[in-house]
Amino acid sequence: MRTALQIAQSVKGQTYPNPPVGAVVVKDHVIRGLGAHLQAGTDHAEVHAINMAGDYVKGSTLYVTLEPCSHTGKIGPCVDLIVEKEISRVVIAVKDPNERVSGKGIDILKEANIAVDLGVLGNEAKQLNDVFFHYINRSRPYITLKSAVSLDGKIATKTGESKWITCEESRRDVHFYRHLHDAILVGVNTVIEDDPLLTTRLEHGGRHPKRIILDSHLRTPLTANVITNNDAETIIFVGHHVTSEKIKSYEENTHVHIVKQATKDICIDKVVTQLGEREIASVLVEGGATVHDSFLQSNLVNHYILYLAPKLMGGKEAPTAITGEGISSINDVLDLDITHVEQLDKDVKIIAVRKGES
Repeated sequence: MRTALQIAQSVKGQTYPNPPVGAVVVKDHVIRGLGAHLQAGTDHAEVHAINMAGDYVKGSTLYVTLEPCSHTGKIGPCVDLIVEKEISRVVIAVKDPNERVSGKGIDILKEANIAVDLGVLGNEAKQLNDVFFHYINRSRPYITLKSAVSLDGKIATKTGESKWITCEESRRDVHFYRHLHDAILVGVNTVIEDDPLLTTRLEHGGRHPKRIILDSHLRTPLTANVITNNDAETIIFVGHHVTSEKIKSYEENTHVHIVKQATKDICIDKVVTQLGEREIASVLVEGGATVHDSFLQSNLVNHYILYLAPKLMGGKEAPTAITGEGISSINDVLDLDITHVEQLDKDVKIIAVRKGES
């Protein structure tokens, strides 16, 4: 099962909107087939592993990180293939939370007299599919906040200089997280001040996330990279007062979409709900300190990634990672579990997740 999980981890970020899944076929204590679900609309992990196993598949054991599907989507149900190939035993890490599948695939296998073991490395499988489980259960995207700060917690000097606080290796790592997420979100001030592309730039390519801009008054320049560059879709959330005429000038770019809110100011909770309706399952928030605070105030943070650079800036006017109103009572602060600490060249990366989700 660890091998199956490693295979699934290797394709995380490229199976949207499906979860990453790995499968291994074992016969006579020898691995006969390996498979991963590579992309939505293509064969599932079980199919690849079974095909690789060939004549060894009959009477074998199949290890799979997620309950095999029992419904017909773009391809046929995996449980039907498992039954057809006369596999003797199926070991499943975790049950699929999708109500179209949950438990039904297991029932079909048992009815076919196939032995089923459930829960092997189940916690590891849930962590692998944290985004999928969150989205299926809540119909809202999993929210990751990312910050890059000095040792004294500053994201820029008192004059606003911020390039570059962290080292090159940390900045490359951020692009890997962009590849993993369905969307990247910033505020309009970041667009105006930095004119970012908000694309994934890895050495061997990568998936570009959708670009989400929070811009109540639609101040994003028509010359901004997020408007002129069509490598990824750009979705701009604006207030109800923005005119249709102004919106039209942006949507002449076919990759740009303007979403009007019902209020003058943008409500983060409603934005997250609307992103879920667009089947966006994960969002990497790279906005400024005020945008980060809005997610904290709305209690929408699931995952926090902090890059800590060995620099000191000082200054009460130098901005910190999260500003805004802040939390008044210590009893109301967001409690996290630190799950990973890693050194990247001179920097330190810290990963923390919401308590109960680790």
